[in-house]
Amino acid sequence: MRQAYALRWGLFIDWCASHGEDPQRCPIAVVLSFLQEKLERRLSPSTLKVYVAAIAAYHDAVDGASIGKHQLVVRFLRGARRVNPPRPHLVPSWDLSVALQGLRGPPFEPLVSVELKFLSLKTAFLTALASIKRVGDLQAFSVNEACLEFGPADSHVVLRPQPSYVPKVPTTPFRDQVVNLQALPPEEADPALALLCPVRALRIYVDRTRSFRRSEQLFVCFGGQQKGNAVSKQRLAHWVVDAISLAYESQGEPCPLGVRAHSTRNVASSYALAHGASLADICRAAGWATPNTFARFYNLRVEPVSSRVLR
Repeated sequence: MRQAYALRWGLFIDWCASHGEDPQRCPIAVVLSFLQEKLERRLSPSTLKVYVAAIAAYHDAVDGASIGKHQLVVRFLRGARRVNPPRPHLVPSWDLSVALQGLRGPPFEPLVSVELKFLSLKTAFLTALASIKRVGDLQAFSVNEACLEFGPADSHVVLRPQPSYVPKVPTTPFRDQVVNLQALPPEEADPALALLCPVRALRIYVDRTRSFRRSEQLFVCFGGQQKGNAVSKQRLAHWVVDAISLAYESQGEPCPLGVRAHSTRNVASSYALAHGASLADICRAAGWATPNTFARFYNLRVEPVSSRVLR
């Protein structure tokens, strides 16, 4: 995020230089003119918000308020959403059934003996999918005994964030930051379903990383000089995308372009709703204050698929 702010602040500096304005002290009208140009180039409202946040980080207060909270800027962004409303994707960017099928075989199984890389990728992906959490939330989970609790016979696992963690939505109640994942019992109709159990993956992952981990963070680096150190949020996001890509490759199919780790929230929440989960439970798990967020940005048209791993 810092890089995104720095990039956009640099663009604003260049624009101000070409217009003979001081980027740190220019009037609010100058900022609005800059944003208007971006809007006319069809930049999305969310991108404009990033520009505003970047400018606000460096610009002096105007009329006693930061740029981001100035009423004229707030009204401009509200109008930008009306002029250019978000257009969410209606279908998933990748096929969940293909990804899940790929996770059931090599290189992800047998999980107790595969390379640590594939164990890490599969565990991160299944945890993201089953919890509907952001990558930042996943990064905050800890193996500290106060934060990680497996049920009897690994019937479930409770994941809690580190006490110092501040969620993206600061008002999110702590109870909604806690994740309780139920184990998937073996089924005679589909014994391979147990291979997709997030509780099983987490148990194996925690056991195999215990001997070399240097951090209480749940997910740690699996190789190189950083082995055992806390994994960064960016790297953890790459793990989720790499898991999808490798699952596709294992099925002899090319992975779709533009897959993002954040897409697990769209896919998991949409499949959960399609298979009977309540909208209230989905919003609580995902950290959405109202169903409108899900309806506007995350709800996808999905085909039926076994959803036991999504509950």
